Amino acid sequence: MEPPADADDWTGLVTEPIPVDAVINWAVRPDCGALVSFLGTVRDHAEGRTGVTSLEYEAYAEQVIPRFDALVAEARSRWKLGRVAVLHRVGRLELTDVSVAVVVSSAHRGEAFDAGRYCIEAVKATVPIWKREEWSEGADWATGSRPVVEVEELA
Repeated sequence: MEPPADADDWTGLVTEPIPVDAVINWAVRPDCGALVSFLGTVRDHAEGRTGVTSLEYEAYAEQVIPRFDALVAEARSRWKLGRVAVLHRVGRLELTDVSVAVVVSSAHRGEAFDAGRYCIEAVKATVPIWKREEWSEGADWATGSRPVVEVEELA
């Protein structure tokens, strides 16, 4: 997966490992003094479940990129941003694998932090991606699911 050569937004749903170094390097711009990254990784526990060994992510693929693009557009309407990347991996992931990356550059750290937090929260709330957990007692869909909402419904 290569970064876009002529765009300031990079969104994607991938089956291979997210190229974290490439995303961070791509987000750096000479007019941006701040770069914030969030990486979600597979951990060994979940709500009410210990001994998690892996996750499997599924997505309603036709809806993911339009929703990523909408939440990036909304972030841009709220803050002055340089580059924004939102990438999510699907398929089977092992412990410590990166499942999601949000990277934001801006002239100032406050905007970068605010926009980065907004983007990851919007991914969780508005994008139809689900995870199935495997743990010592079996396998099942993650608990604590909530309905997917539209970007415009976020406060």
